[in-house]
Amino acid sequence: MRFGEEAAERRTALAAAWETLPVALRLPTQFLGRQYAGCGATIGAMPRCDFTCRGCYLGSDANRMRPRPLVELRAQLDALRTWLGPAGNLQLTDGEITLRPEDELVALIAYARRIGLVPMLMTHGETFRRRPGLLERLMTTGGLTEVCFHVDTTMRGRRDGYDAADREADLDGLRTDFASMIRRARRTTGRRLEAASTVTVTRRNLDDVPGMVRWFLANADAFKMVSFQPVTAVGRTERALDGIGADELWQRIAAGANAPDLAAGEGYLGHPACSRFVQGLVGRRGGRTTFVPLYRRDRPAEMALLRDLLDRVGGTSFRLDGRRRRLARAAALALRHGGFIATRLLPQAWRVVRRAGSFRPRYFCFVSHHFMSAAEMATPLGAERLASCAFRVPIDGGLAPMCAVNAGGLRDRFYRGEPSARPAAA
Repeated sequence: MRFGEEAAERRTALAAAWETLPVALRLPTQFLGRQYAGCGATIGAMPRCDFTCRGCYLGSDANRMRPRPLVELRAQLDALRTWLGPAGNLQLTDGEITLRPEDELVALIAYARRIGLVPMLMTHGETFRRRPGLLERLMTTGGLTEVCFHVDTTMRGRRDGYDAADREADLDGLRTDFASMIRRARRTTGRRLEAASTVTVTRRNLDDVPGMVRWFLANADAFKMVSFQPVTAVGRTERALDGIGADELWQRIAAGANAPDLAAGEGYLGHPACSRFVQGLVGRRGGRTTFVPLYRRDRPAEMALLRDLLDRVGGTSFRLDGRRRRLARAAALALRHGGFIATRLLPQAWRVVRRAGSFRPRYFCFVSHHFMSAAEMATPLGAERLASCAFRVPIDGGLAPMCAVNAGGLRDRFYRGEPSARPAAA
C-alpha cells in the first residue's frame, strides 16, 4: 500500500474511533482516535491452558472446547483490520495460544502481518522455555515482532520452583530468564522483537509493585512495557483474591520509578477508568536509574506540541516496515514536516533526554488496565465505559467490548456456539 493510501485509511479509522468518545473524554492526552483506533483480540484461537492460575478470565468450559479453525480466525482478523486500520494493534490470545501447533501459529502471525495488523503474541512463556528455538522460528518464519509474557504470583503451573513463589521478588529469576531469551532471540535472528509483560495485581502483591517496577526499568533493553492489571471477579478467578484501586496502584508505580509526579505524564486509550499509561525514557543520573515522562500535562507548551504532533502524523507507524520502507517513510515525513521537526520536535526530544540524564536513554511505558466485573458493568459508569471501549473482540458479526466478553457471558456463549444475549457493539 502506498503511503498516501495508507494515510487516508488511517485517518478514516481514527476519525471513527474519535466519534465514539464523549466530548468529556477528548482530553489533551487522549490517544484513542488520535494515534490508535483501538486494540483487538482473537477469541477461540486456543481456549485451553496448561496452567491453573488463581486469576483466570476463561470460563468453566474453556478446556473442553476445540480451537477454532484457521479460516474462522482469519475472518476475525479481517474484521479487526477493517476497524483498526493500517498497523492496528492485535493481541493473539485466548487461553495459552502457544499450545496451538507451530505451523498454525506461524500462519496466524503471517496472515495478520500480511493484511496490515501488528500481532502481539500473549503467553505465559513456559512453552518457549520447554521448546527452545520456538520463539526464534516464529520470528523468522512467521514474522513475529511483538510478544508479551504474563508473570506474577497468582499463576500456577511453572516449573523450576517458580510455581511456589510467594512474593514477586521470588520471580525475578524467571523474569531474568525471559529477558535473556528476548536478547538471545534478537541476537541469533538479527531481527527486531519488542517485548512486554502483564501482571495481575491483588491486595496481596500490591506492595511488591515498586520492586517489579525497578526490575523492569533495570531491564528496559529487553522489555519496553509492563501492564499492571488489578484482578477482577470474572471467569475462573478465585473470589478470595481482593482487587485494588487505580490510584493506589499508581502510587506504587510512582514509588518504584522514583517519580512522585509520574501522573503528570498520564495518557489514555479510551475511558480513563479503563486504562492509563505513562510513556517515558529510562536513563541514569547520579548512579540511579531514572524515568522521565515524554510529556507533562501541567506544561502547556508540551501539550501544544503533542496536539500538533498528533494532528500532523497521528496514527503513523513503522512497526510493519522493513528497513527500506522505514527509511522511505522517515524521509517522506521529514520532507513534509521538516520545519516542525527541526524547530519544535527535536528541541523537546533533547530536553527530555537531558532530564533522563543519559545520551542513550531507552523508551519504556507503564500501563494499568482495569477490567470490569458484571456488577461494575451494570452501573452508569460501566455503561459509559462499554460505549467507549478501545479493546474489542469479533463476535456475532460485531466487535464486542472485552469486558462484555469476560464478565457478560459472551465468551462462554461463543464457545458453546450460542448466539449472544445482546448484540455485539459495532
